[in-house]
Amino acid sequence: MAIIKPFKGLRPPAAIAAKVAARPYDVLSSAEAKQEAAGNPVSFYHVSKSEIDLPENTDVHSQQVYEQAAANLHKFVSEGTLFQDDQPCYYIYKLVMNGRAQTGLVCASSVADYNNGIIKKHEFTRPDKELDRINHIKTTLAQTGNVFLAYNDVPAINAIIDQWQAQHPPIYDFTAEDGITHTVWSVDAPAAVNSITTLFADKVPATYIADGHHRAASASLVQKEFQQNGKVTDIDQPVNYFLTTIFPASQLAIMDYNRVVKDLNGLSKEAFLSQLDYSFNVEEVGHLPQAPSMLHEFTMYLDGRWYRLVAEEGTFTTDPIGVLDVTILSNNILDKILGIKDQRTDKRIDFVGGIRGLQELVKRVDSGEMKVAFALYPVTIQQLFDIADSGNVMPPKSTWFEPKLRDGLITHLIK
Repeated sequence: MAIIKPFKGLRPPAAIAAKVAARPYDVLSSAEAKQEAAGNPVSFYHVSKSEIDLPENTDVHSQQVYEQAAANLHKFVSEGTLFQDDQPCYYIYKLVMNGRAQTGLVCASSVADYNNGIIKKHEFTRPDKELDRINHIKTTLAQTGNVFLAYNDVPAINAIIDQWQAQHPPIYDFTAEDGITHTVWSVDAPAAVNSITTLFADKVPATYIADGHHRAASASLVQKEFQQNGKVTDIDQPVNYFLTTIFPASQLAIMDYNRVVKDLNGLSKEAFLSQLDYSFNVEEVGHLPQAPSMLHEFTMYLDGRWYRLVAEEGTFTTDPIGVLDVTILSNNILDKILGIKDQRTDKRIDFVGGIRGLQELVKRVDSGEMKVAFALYPVTIQQLFDIADSGNVMPPKSTWFEPKLRDGLITHLIK
């Protein structure tokens, strides 16, 4: 069962919370972060993307960057930009995007649960990305990035969270420039805290990483290093836990994660379309952007025209991985026709999150940068759970979750 605990969050005063809050470090470039932080000395980008305060040619993975992050974090604390709560709390975090709300519980989740498979994964991690987060955590002694977890709904947990929101004022409530509203409550009453902890231990057999595999893996590796160096002497030490926000599955929506490819692998347009006919029912649908309407249906943009591709029987299996549309696309088009064997390393393919819309696919192809684009129907949350439960991993770039939690609103100190 899931082990979670409250913690003393490091967070900004309400008056400046909106100015401190920053998008997750891994969804924007250093240049974009520098632009967003311009004129804002309290932006959390000074901690999460601290290279913005160093010369432009600085290696973003150099120790200098991590030390700058630590210095900026300490400065924020000393100047009152961030303060630590006096007692351990849970935090309720509600996001509203385009009228749809999702509400999660910010807590410290057990590293042991991650190591033992109670916290389930669905993606491989890359050592270089792990090392980046490891160095950031070790140097700042803080987990600044949230791991987004999901779980099958437990009505009793939902009831406590709903009741707390109804009866207590939020500590933060603001709408960011992108139109997403962020509202946060602090749960500090011992009875409510104990009830939440007990319910997760009794009623939640597993949680699932929706977003943040590298952050979770890095927290585990840092804890392991601390333990090997004799720095872990008590099970309740903060380093044995990591920063998570856990959402009930019923409130989550996964967006599409689309693909663009640079060339047709030496094929003419006509030859490429002919080869598609072996595995798909292909229909030209016009100039206007078209989104897939169901599983196993794709739309494709090529030479100014949209096509609908429906997978034929026999092109996929019914196991948790084989039934995924990303697998169908990979096996029957990207690999078989376009010769893309490893989507993680092949420079001919790129990925476009659904938040950017289909027009981004049109833009990338019409510019001549890419030759063809594929739009996919989103993976369902149940498919994600099924794959994680089976011990398998999804193909790369299978899921895109929105809205995303902001960095800087709640940080977990590991020491």
